[in-house]
Amino acid sequence: MARTKLTVVISQQQGKNPAKRQLEEEIASALLIHPDVDLSLVPHLYDLSSDHTGMVFLKSVPGDLIVLSWLYPRASRWVLDRNSVRGREGVVTLVDDALEDEAEQSDHADAIGSLDVPDRRIYCIDLRVSTDAQDYIDEVNRITSEASVQTVELMSWINGNPKADQLQRYLNPQQQLDESRSGSAASGESTKRRWYPVIDYSRCTSCMECIDFCLFGVYGIDKHDRILVELEDNCKKGCPACSRVCPENAIVFPGHKTPAIAGAEGGVAGLKIDLSRLFGAPSGVDMAVRERDAELVNDGRDAVGAGVGLRTHETDEERDELDDLIDSLDELDL
Repeated sequence: MARTKLTVVISQQQGKNPAKRQLEEEIASALLIHPDVDLSLVPHLYDLSSDHTGMVFLKSVPGDLIVLSWLYPRASRWVLDRNSVRGREGVVTLVDDALEDEAEQSDHADAIGSLDVPDRRIYCIDLRVSTDAQDYIDEVNRITSEASVQTVELMSWINGNPKADQLQRYLNPQQQLDESRSGSAASGESTKRRWYPVIDYSRCTSCMECIDFCLFGVYGIDKHDRILVELEDNCKKGCPACSRVCPENAIVFPGHKTPAIAGAEGGVAGLKIDLSRLFGAPSGVDMAVRERDAELVNDGRDAVGAGVGLRTHETDEERDELDDLIDSLDELDL
């Protein structure tokens, strides 16, 4: 008879920060002896290709799944989804309170949603929320106490997998920790830092603005006529322009320094009035056009400016006193 166990995966940092490595090791050491947990470690989630054994492992893990990573939960969830690691969103209580307060209240009723979502839950936890390993252990304990899904043991699953020899390493987290300390990669399998957009289908309406705006062939259409990231490696490193023009903030670049673009809850234009505009700072669309033009020129192509790939939007929001104030300031001859 299968026993109730939850798989916990720690997605390791990209660099060699000793504080981050210590936090990973403290969490792993505690979970290694947890009676209700099967623990494994994988390289940084965003850097895994679809055929990396770490992602192959994640794709095939049965039942509920907890993923701890150095990414915003929304970014983690949709990186997993694009690689067919799907499930219903599990409730996580260990969150950044400041970002939680800024989260949007919209239910995104027009979003197209994910496809073929199995009846299980995936819990994504941000390792940047706390520096205390016990906070993460407590959250795992809370989730395991609530989980009721019967899953097969990972050993039973891996023994029946065609890549069993390659995936055996994920049953030995202690060995993985030792490899991490020494900087080695099992079987010579390594990862490199990547840069590509991730689509949040809980917000995306498939309006196709991203495919119109991007001139590098990153986006395509799937067999269901839905937008998808088709050629992710065509994306220009450091350029988040398509995210800035997305009307639903549905395009995430997990490696970007701006929280809203990197996957934090909320919108890129969270405040109704952007005070930086009063002092001549460019809008998000202006920045997107500049970023795209810079990459076009780097490719030996001509800059196209705002005349290509942009649609005109009419706002449905009613004017209020703040709008009148901005107009009054614009009219002052200062």
